[in-house]
Amino acid sequence: MPVGPRSKPAPGQASSPDGHSAAELLALVLKSVDDDKAEDIVQIDLRGRSDVADYMVICSGRSSRQVAAISEKLADRLKQDMHILVRMEGKETGDWVLIDAGDVIVHVFRPEVRDFYQLEKMWLPAGSVPVAPRSAEA
Repeated sequence: MPVGPRSKPAPGQASSPDGHSAAELLALVLKSVDDDKAEDIVQIDLRGRSDVADYMVICSGRSSRQVAAISEKLADRLKQDMHILVRMEGKETGDWVLIDAGDVIVHVFRPEVRDFYQLEKMWLPAGSVPVAPRSAEA
């Protein structure tokens, strides 16, 4: 598979094989990681800043097992609901799992690893939107 910028659909066109937009994909990703009790969920808008993806989602799991479970469940939901087969790296160790879902890139970290790499600092100027924790919604 060639490496480089992906071809992006024209504005308003679907970006997934099943006709879903990047915003719909992002919504499913956010719901999935929240449902699986990921912590410190941050979404970063990359539109106009990167050809790799439109959005990045960064979140944490409390343990390697939870990081792997969040990642596996997300991959399953994307396949079932949107017919998207994701590329995933790092699931074996469960420290940092990268999930490439096309228009949305997801990083699931253990808290110590997330603190070490501080990925948000690299991308936050793009305009991040912290996702409200479940307790704030009640």
